[in-house]
Amino acid sequence: MLKTTGIHHITAIVNDPQTNINFYTHVLQLRLIKKTVNFDRPEVYHLYFGNETGDPGTVITFFPWPSLPKGRIGTGQVGVTSFAVAPGTLPYWENRLNQSHIDFTHITRFNEKSIQFSDPDGLLLEITERSGLKENINAIQGFAGATLFSAKPNKTAEVLEEILGMECIGQEGEYLRFKARGHLGQIIDIKLSPTVRGLAGAGTVHHIAWRAEDLKQHKSWHERLTTEEYFPTEILDRNYFKALYFQEDGGIQFELATDSPGFAVDEEIAHLGQKLMLPQWLENRRGELEKTLPKLG
Repeated sequence: MLKTTGIHHITAIVNDPQTNINFYTHVLQLRLIKKTVNFDRPEVYHLYFGNETGDPGTVITFFPWPSLPKGRIGTGQVGVTSFAVAPGTLPYWENRLNQSHIDFTHITRFNEKSIQFSDPDGLLLEITERSGLKENINAIQGFAGATLFSAKPNKTAEVLEEILGMECIGQEGEYLRFKARGHLGQIIDIKLSPTVRGLAGAGTVHHIAWRAEDLKQHKSWHERLTTEEYFPTEILDRNYFKALYFQEDGGIQFELATDSPGFAVDEEIAHLGQKLMLPQWLENRRGELEKTLPKLG
Protein backbone atom coordinates (compact mmCIF):
# COMPACT_ATOMS: atom_id res chain seq x y z
CA MET A 1 0.00 0.00 0.00
CA LEU A 2 1.18 3.52 -0.78
CA LYS A 3 2.07 5.36 2.43
CA THR A 4 3.20 8.94 2.87
CA THR A 5 5.68 9.76 5.62
CA GLY A 6 3.78 12.95 6.41
CA ILE A 7 3.62 16.59 5.40
CA HIS A 8 6.00 17.80 2.68
CA HIS A 9 5.01 21.47 2.92
CA ILE A 10 2.04 23.74 3.63
CA THR A 11 1.26 26.75 1.46
CA ALA A 12 -0.75 29.75 2.65
CA ILE A 13 -1.86 33.13 1.31
CA VAL A 14 -0.85 36.42 2.95
CA ASN A 15 -0.77 40.11 2.07
CA ASP A 16 2.54 41.92 2.61
CA PRO A 17 5.69 39.92 1.77
CA GLN A 18 8.00 41.93 4.03
CA THR A 19 5.72 41.48 7.04
CA ASN A 20 5.64 37.78 6.23
CA ILE A 21 9.44 37.54 6.11
CA ASN A 22 9.86 39.53 9.32
CA PHE A 23 7.49 37.31 11.29
CA TYR A 24 8.68 33.90 10.15
CA THR A 25 12.40 34.69 10.30
CA HIS A 26 12.55 37.03 13.31
CA VAL A 27 9.75 35.75 15.56
CA LEU A 28 9.61 32.05 14.64
CA GLN A 29 13.31 31.93 13.69
CA LEU A 30 12.80 29.92 10.53
CA ARG A 31 15.15 30.34 7.60
CA LEU A 32 14.04 31.95 4.35
CA ILE A 33 15.20 29.13 2.08
CA LYS A 34 13.78 30.22 -1.27
CA LYS A 35 12.67 33.49 -2.78
CA THR A 36 10.95 32.77 -6.07
CA VAL A 37 7.62 33.44 -7.77
CA ASN A 38 4.31 31.66 -8.10
CA PHE A 39 5.03 29.63 -11.23
CA ASP A 40 1.39 29.94 -12.33
CA ARG A 41 1.14 33.68 -11.49
CA PRO A 42 4.73 34.96 -11.66
CA GLU A 43 3.77 38.53 -10.78
CA VAL A 44 3.45 37.23 -7.18
CA TYR A 45 6.28 36.03 -4.92
CA HIS A 46 6.46 32.48 -3.59
CA LEU A 47 8.40 32.52 -0.32
CA TYR A 48 9.61 29.35 1.40
CA PHE A 49 10.68 29.04 5.06
CA GLY A 50 12.07 25.97 6.82
CA ASN A 51 15.04 24.52 8.65
CA GLU A 52 18.61 25.28 7.61
CA THR A 53 18.55 22.86 4.66
CA GLY A 54 14.88 23.09 3.71
CA ASP A 55 14.13 19.45 4.42
CA PRO A 56 10.67 18.05 3.59
CA GLY A 57 8.48 18.22 6.65
CA THR A 58 9.90 21.59 7.75
CA VAL A 59 8.78 23.95 4.98
CA ILE A 60 5.93 26.47 5.07
CA THR A 61 5.44 28.58 1.96
CA PHE A 62 3.47 31.71 1.09
CA PHE A 63 1.90 33.53 -1.82
CA PRO A 64 1.92 37.23 -0.78
CA TRP A 65 -0.84 39.17 -2.59
CA PRO A 66 -0.78 42.75 -1.21
CA SER A 67 -4.24 43.72 -2.51
CA LEU A 68 -6.03 40.43 -1.83
CA PRO A 69 -9.00 40.60 0.58
CA LYS A 70 -8.83 38.72 3.86
CA GLY A 71 -10.12 35.16 3.80
CA ARG A 72 -12.00 33.22 6.45
CA ILE A 73 -10.70 30.06 8.10
CA GLY A 74 -13.29 27.31 7.94
CA THR A 75 -14.35 24.06 6.31
CA GLY A 76 -12.50 23.00 3.19
CA GLN A 77 -9.17 24.19 4.57
CA VAL A 78 -6.26 23.35 6.80
CA GLY A 79 -7.48 25.10 9.93
CA VAL A 80 -4.33 25.04 12.08
CA THR A 81 -0.67 24.54 11.18
CA SER A 82 1.42 23.07 14.00
CA PHE A 83 5.18 23.34 14.49
CA ALA A 84 7.16 20.86 16.59
CA VAL A 85 9.57 21.71 19.41
CA ALA A 86 11.33 19.55 21.97
CA PRO A 87 9.65 18.81 25.32
CA GLY A 88 10.24 21.49 27.92
CA THR A 89 10.80 24.34 25.44
CA LEU A 90 7.33 25.91 25.42
CA PRO A 91 8.33 28.51 28.09
CA TYR A 92 10.98 29.80 25.67
CA TRP A 93 8.31 30.31 23.00
CA GLU A 94 5.83 31.82 25.43
CA ASN A 95 8.45 34.38 26.41
CA ARG A 96 9.30 35.02 22.77
CA LEU A 97 5.67 35.63 21.81
CA ASN A 98 5.20 37.87 24.86
CA GLN A 99 8.20 39.96 23.78
CA SER A 100 6.59 40.39 20.36
CA HIS A 101 3.19 41.25 21.95
CA ILE A 102 1.51 38.22 20.39
CA ASP A 103 -1.41 36.75 22.30
CA PHE A 104 -1.59 32.97 22.67
CA THR A 105 -3.66 30.30 24.37
CA HIS A 106 -2.63 27.01 25.97
CA ILE A 107 -3.96 23.74 24.56
CA THR A 108 -3.52 20.12 25.63
CA ARG A 109 -4.61 17.44 23.17
CA PHE A 110 -3.73 13.74 23.21
CA ASN A 111 -1.40 14.51 26.16
CA GLU A 112 0.64 17.00 24.11
CA LYS A 113 1.06 20.62 25.20
CA SER A 114 0.73 23.42 22.66
CA ILE A 115 0.35 27.15 22.43
CA GLN A 116 -1.93 28.55 19.72
CA PHE A 117 -1.65 32.00 18.17
CA SER A 118 -2.05 33.85 14.87
CA ASP A 119 0.48 35.29 12.46
CA PRO A 120 0.11 38.92 11.26
CA ASP A 121 -2.36 37.86 8.53
CA GLY A 122 -4.53 35.78 10.86
CA LEU A 123 -3.20 32.34 9.95
CA LEU A 124 -3.78 29.98 12.90
CA LEU A 125 -0.55 28.42 14.18
CA GLU A 126 0.49 26.14 17.02
CA ILE A 127 3.81 25.29 18.62
CA THR A 128 3.61 21.77 20.04
CA GLU A 129 5.96 19.89 22.33
CA ARG A 130 6.68 16.60 20.63
CA SER A 131 8.69 13.70 22.04
CA GLY A 132 11.39 12.09 19.93
CA LEU A 133 12.94 15.34 18.69
CA LYS A 134 16.45 16.65 19.24
CA GLU A 135 16.73 17.78 22.84
CA ASN A 136 18.42 20.80 24.40
CA ILE A 137 17.50 23.14 21.54
CA ASN A 138 14.65 25.64 21.52
CA ALA A 139 14.27 25.90 17.75
CA ILE A 140 11.28 24.78 15.74
CA GLN A 141 12.39 21.48 14.22
CA GLY A 142 9.68 21.12 11.57
CA PHE A 143 5.97 20.43 11.46
CA ALA A 144 4.21 18.68 14.29
CA GLY A 145 1.25 18.29 11.96
CA ALA A 146 -1.97 20.05 11.02
CA THR A 147 -5.65 20.20 11.90
CA LEU A 148 -8.03 19.76 8.97
CA PHE A 149 -11.38 21.55 8.90
CA SER A 150 -13.31 19.26 6.57
CA ALA A 151 -16.81 19.73 5.20
CA LYS A 152 -17.09 15.91 5.24
CA PRO A 153 -14.83 14.58 8.01
CA ASN A 154 -15.58 10.92 7.31
CA LYS A 155 -14.67 11.31 3.64
CA THR A 156 -11.44 13.10 4.54
CA ALA A 157 -10.63 10.32 7.00
CA GLU A 158 -11.06 7.78 4.19
CA VAL A 159 -8.51 9.61 2.04
CA LEU A 160 -5.98 9.79 4.88
CA GLU A 161 -6.31 6.07 5.54
CA GLU A 162 -7.02 4.50 2.16
CA ILE A 163 -5.14 6.81 -0.21
CA LEU A 164 -2.31 8.24 1.90
CA GLY A 165 -1.82 5.18 4.11
CA MET A 166 -2.10 6.84 7.51
CA GLU A 167 -3.27 5.07 10.64
CA CYS A 168 -6.16 6.28 12.79
CA ILE A 169 -4.78 6.24 16.34
CA GLY A 170 -7.69 7.63 18.36
CA GLN A 171 -10.32 10.22 19.09
CA GLU A 172 -10.35 12.87 21.80
CA GLY A 173 -13.44 15.03 22.02
CA GLU A 174 -14.11 16.61 18.65
CA TYR A 175 -10.75 15.56 17.15
CA LEU A 176 -9.90 12.38 15.25
CA ARG A 177 -6.14 11.72 15.05
CA PHE A 178 -4.13 10.05 12.31
CA LYS A 179 -0.46 9.18 12.15
CA ALA A 180 1.86 8.81 9.17
CA ARG A 181 5.07 6.80 9.36
CA GLY A 182 7.57 9.69 9.38
CA HIS A 183 9.02 11.62 12.33
CA LEU A 184 8.03 15.16 11.27
CA GLY A 185 4.63 16.38 10.11
CA GLN A 186 3.25 12.94 10.85
CA ILE A 187 0.27 13.78 13.08
CA ILE A 188 -2.96 14.96 11.45
CA ASP A 189 -6.14 15.83 13.33
CA ILE A 190 -9.56 16.15 11.75
CA LYS A 191 -11.99 18.44 13.58
CA LEU A 192 -15.30 16.59 13.67
CA SER A 193 -17.55 19.42 14.87
CA PRO A 194 -18.98 21.78 12.24
CA THR A 195 -17.49 25.20 11.63
CA VAL A 196 -18.16 28.04 9.19
CA ARG A 197 -17.45 27.56 5.50
CA GLY A 198 -13.93 28.66 4.66
CA LEU A 199 -13.33 31.50 2.23
CA ALA A 200 -10.04 31.71 0.34
CA GLY A 201 -7.99 34.85 0.89
CA ALA A 202 -5.17 36.30 2.93
CA GLY A 203 -4.70 34.49 6.22
CA THR A 204 -5.82 31.08 4.98
CA VAL A 205 -4.04 27.92 3.84
CA HIS A 206 -4.08 27.31 0.09
CA HIS A 207 -3.07 23.63 0.18
CA ILE A 208 -1.26 20.95 2.15
CA ALA A 209 1.33 18.76 0.41
CA TRP A 210 2.15 15.18 1.36
CA ARG A 211 5.50 13.50 0.83
CA ALA A 212 6.19 11.09 -2.00
CA GLU A 213 9.55 9.39 -1.61
CA ASP A 214 10.48 9.30 -5.29
CA LEU A 215 9.16 9.61 -8.83
CA LYS A 216 8.05 5.98 -8.96
CA GLN A 217 5.87 6.37 -5.88
CA HIS A 218 4.60 9.71 -7.16
CA LYS A 219 3.47 8.17 -10.46
CA SER A 220 1.83 5.29 -8.59
CA TRP A 221 -0.22 7.79 -6.59
CA HIS A 222 -1.26 9.55 -9.78
CA GLU A 223 -2.50 6.24 -11.17
CA ARG A 224 -4.32 5.38 -7.93
CA LEU A 225 -6.01 8.78 -7.71
CA THR A 226 -7.08 8.55 -11.33
CA THR A 227 -8.52 5.07 -10.80
CA GLU A 228 -10.40 6.24 -7.69
CA GLU A 229 -11.77 9.23 -9.67
CA TYR A 230 -10.17 11.98 -7.61
CA PHE A 231 -9.20 13.61 -10.93
CA PRO A 232 -5.62 14.64 -10.11
CA THR A 233 -3.81 17.23 -12.17
CA GLU A 234 -1.00 16.19 -14.45
CA ILE A 235 2.39 15.87 -12.76
CA LEU A 236 3.93 19.35 -12.72
CA ASP A 237 7.55 20.42 -12.44
CA ARG A 238 7.93 22.84 -9.52
CA ASN A 239 11.72 22.93 -9.93
CA TYR A 240 12.34 21.82 -6.32
CA PHE A 241 9.91 18.88 -6.47
CA LYS A 242 7.38 17.27 -8.77
CA ALA A 243 3.77 17.97 -7.81
CA LEU A 244 0.25 16.79 -8.46
CA TYR A 245 -2.92 18.23 -6.96
CA PHE A 246 -6.40 16.98 -6.17
CA GLN A 247 -9.33 18.05 -4.02
CA GLU A 248 -10.58 15.54 -1.50
CA ASP A 249 -14.31 15.25 -0.77
CA GLY A 250 -14.12 17.46 2.31
CA GLY A 251 -13.09 20.37 0.07
CA ILE A 252 -9.42 20.58 1.08
CA GLN A 253 -6.81 21.01 -1.63
CA PHE A 254 -4.22 18.23 -1.36
CA GLU A 255 -0.88 17.96 -3.14
CA LEU A 256 1.60 15.12 -3.44
CA ALA A 257 5.20 16.34 -3.74
CA THR A 258 8.43 14.43 -4.26
CA ASP A 259 11.25 14.75 -1.73
CA SER A 260 13.79 15.45 -4.46
CA PRO A 261 15.52 17.30 -6.00
CA GLY A 262 15.22 19.76 -3.10
CA PHE A 263 16.02 23.43 -2.61
CA ALA A 264 19.76 23.23 -3.28
CA VAL A 265 19.16 22.43 -6.94
CA ASP A 266 19.73 26.08 -7.94
CA GLU A 267 21.49 27.60 -4.89
CA GLU A 268 24.19 26.49 -2.51
CA ILE A 269 22.93 25.60 0.97
CA ALA A 270 24.88 28.49 2.50
CA HIS A 271 23.14 31.02 0.25
CA LEU A 272 19.55 29.74 0.23
CA GLY A 273 16.94 32.50 0.00
CA GLN A 274 19.33 35.34 -0.77
CA LYS A 275 18.48 35.90 -4.45
CA LEU A 276 15.34 35.84 -6.55
CA MET A 277 15.44 32.41 -8.16
CA LEU A 278 13.44 31.73 -11.30
CA PRO A 279 12.81 28.53 -13.21
CA GLN A 280 14.48 28.32 -16.58
CA TRP A 281 11.27 29.07 -18.46
CA LEU A 282 10.89 32.42 -16.65
CA GLU A 283 14.48 33.67 -16.90
CA ASN A 284 13.64 35.72 -19.98
CA ARG A 285 11.23 37.74 -17.78
CA ARG A 286 13.71 38.39 -14.95
CA GLY A 287 14.13 42.10 -15.68
CA GLU A 288 10.39 42.67 -15.84
CA LEU A 289 9.70 40.69 -12.65
CA GLU A 290 12.50 42.28 -10.61
CA LYS A 291 11.11 45.68 -11.59
CA THR A 292 7.48 44.96 -10.71
CA LEU A 293 7.74 42.70 -7.65
CA PRO A 294 7.81 44.53 -4.26
CA LYS A 295 11.29 45.31 -2.98
CA LEU A 296 12.28 43.19 0.01
CA GLY A 297 14.72 43.95 2.79
